[in-house]
This record gives sequence, C-alpha cells and structure tokens, in this order.
Amino acid sequence: METVQRFLFEHQWLYTILALTVLILIASFANFVVKKILLRIVDRLLGRTIFRRDAEIRRHSVIERLANIMPAVVIAAGISMVPDLPFAVVTVVKNVARAFVILTLAMALASALSIADTLYHRRPDARLRPIRSYIQILKIGIYIFAAILIIATLIDQSPLILLSGLGAMAAVLILVFQDTLLSLVASIQISSTDMVRVGDWIEMPSLNADGDVVEIALHTVRVQNWDKTITTIPIRKLVSDSFRNWRGMQEAGGRRIKRSIYLDQTSIRFLNDEEIARLSRFRHLEAYLERKQRELKEWNSQLGERSTIRANMRRITNAGTFRAYVEAYLRSHPQLHQNMTLLVRQLPPSPEGLPLEIYCFTSTTAWAAYESIQADIFDHLFSLLPEFGLSVFQSPSGADFKRWASDPAPLQLSGA
Repeated sequence: METVQRFLFEHQWLYTILALTVLILIASFANFVVKKILLRIVDRLLGRTIFRRDAEIRRHSVIERLANIMPAVVIAAGISMVPDLPFAVVTVVKNVARAFVILTLAMALASALSIADTLYHRRPDARLRPIRSYIQILKIGIYIFAAILIIATLIDQSPLILLSGLGAMAAVLILVFQDTLLSLVASIQISSTDMVRVGDWIEMPSLNADGDVVEIALHTVRVQNWDKTITTIPIRKLVSDSFRNWRGMQEAGGRRIKRSIYLDQTSIRFLNDEEIARLSRFRHLEAYLERKQRELKEWNSQLGERSTIRANMRRITNAGTFRAYVEAYLRSHPQLHQNMTLLVRQLPPSPEGLPLEIYCFTSTTAWAAYESIQADIFDHLFSLLPEFGLSVFQSPSGADFKRWASDPAPLQLSGA
C-alpha cells in the first residue's frame, strides 16, 4: 500500500487521471441508478395513472429529462476534489455542469407546461377559453431566464451584472438582429401552434406560392409549387399575412367539388304528362316523381273550380326535376363522401343563365382521382340535359355568328 502511495505521489499526473476516472465512474453509476432503478420505480407508481398510459403526455418526457440532472450534479460536486487540476479547468467544468442542470430544468419545466396545456385542451370549455398563448409566453420567459442564468454561470458572474449590461445593449441588439428576432418569434409561434408542417400543401397567392412545404428554416419557408418551381417565403409572413393550408382537407379524407351548370333560362318550362311518364322510368327519378305527383295532386284538388285555370295549378318543371335527379345521382355515387355536405342548389340568375351549383365532396383527396371524378360527373350531367328539355348557356362564338350570317331565318321573330 505504501508502495502504491509512493508511486502515485511521484507521478501526480497518474493520480489526477485516476481520480478523474473514479469521478466519471461515480457519475455513470449515479446515472445508472437513477435511470434504471429509481426511474422504473417511478414509472411503476405512475403506471396506472393517465400520465403513463397517455402517449401524447408521455412524449414530453418530463421525468426522463429530470433524470439527466444527476450525473451533472455529481461532476459539479466532485470535480473540485480531483487533485492537481488547474483552477481554471475546475471552474470551467463546474460551470458547464451547473449550466447543463439549469438547461435541463428549464426543458423539464417547459415540458410540464406542455402537459398542462394538453390536459386543459381536453376540457369541453377549452375552445372558449384557450390558454395556449399564455403557455407560449411562459415558455419564452422560462427559456430567456434560463439563458441569462446559463450565461451568468458560464462566465462566473452574477446574473444582475449580466442583466445590467444587456439592458444597455438591448436597443443595439434589437436593431442589429431585428430580422432574426422577428423570424425567431414567428418560428416559435408556427411550431407551437402547429400552423405549418413539412409536407403541408399551402396556398399564398400574394407571394405566388401554391404547393408543398419542403423546408422550414429559421428565416424562410421553402415551398415547391405544382409547376416544380420553388418559392421562398419569409417565415414571419406566415404569421402576419393570410394563407391557406390544405392539411385539414387531407386529414378529413374528402375534397370539395363546387361547380355550377349555367342553364339557359329560356329552356326552363313545365313538363307534360308524356315527358313525366318517360322520366319516371329513370331509376333516380322514380321515387321523386311519384311523391311529387301525389303532392301536387293533393294541392291542386283543394283549388276547386279554380283548378280549370292552369296558372293556378302547381306543376312539375324540367329544371326542378333535373335538380332532383342530380341530387339523387350524387347520393348514389360510389366515389363521393356521403357523410359530408352534399347539396344541389340554384344561385341567383345572371346574364350568363341560371346557375345550378353542385356542392359535394369526393371520397379521395388525390388530385388526379379528384379531377377524374369531377369530370365524369359533369360529363354525365351535361350529356343528360337534353333528356329534360334543358340547354346550357354559353356566349356566342365565331361559328354561331357565321351560321346566323348564312341562315338569318332563326334570328327573325315569329310573325315578323
């Protein structure tokens, strides 16, 4: 034993390395005990509570973050016991370990606030009284306070001295790093509110952006447009300006069709009995015409002698029958989302005709499939209009004027 002590005394550098090795082993053992033993005990205690069963809460890893403190505490407390280490090295190691403890505590506290926000938003009244903005402010305050303490610890100065120095330089820092600070705040808001993710389809006409988000950086967001060009958007524009995010449509599983057929108003009329009988053979109109005829018969029977005047009677129109057919056709379409809004309505008449708007959702959000379904629906409806005695309105083309010039008879008014 005396020989070993004499040898270590003669070789102080070896004594120092041995002491450092023992300190690292003690820190590793403390880390093992905390994470493998104490953490398992705590995990079992919380195993039957919501804090361990809920995956959304577990991902914040508050306890795991706190467990990382123990090795740093051991190193900060034991580094001064290592012999023959320069004072500067001891000070640096101790300050770095303390700074790591401060950072870990700040991250754990921020994670705890995230858990509180998650639990609060599960309340029924959370939508009426959101607290996410307050949580964000608290997180920013925690990280700012932690940053001040970490810098003060690393330079081994009082935080008050650091605050007084920063106060004098605040105006200069804000002026020099104005864009960076605005981008930083914007990126924090975007990430905390989940406003935009990589892969989202966003549309921002003011900046000619319409495509998928491929990168979110500190200052910019890169969007690959559908024509394969790249638009770079300042990240603060996503907070200050309006844009459309199509993620909701993709998550809902249905994409909207909202398009009108413009009917020529001169082609709208009442149907006669022969046309009603013919249209009753249509699968999508059989139930509608039977119900409608029964309803009109009951109504007209109450008119008495006034039923001899056809203007007093209610009759079936070709436009109304076509509207009923379109709705029945859409409700039986296998590629439309039947659990979402589906309606067929008339919009106010205009010089372009009577708009018959079709509003529904496809059961897929894929672009190519969506366009194909929409085209098939309108191909069918346009082709079926003559069966109802209806025609679409469109502005005259050069061919129309040429035909009228060669045959002016259709332009002459009857009796002229």
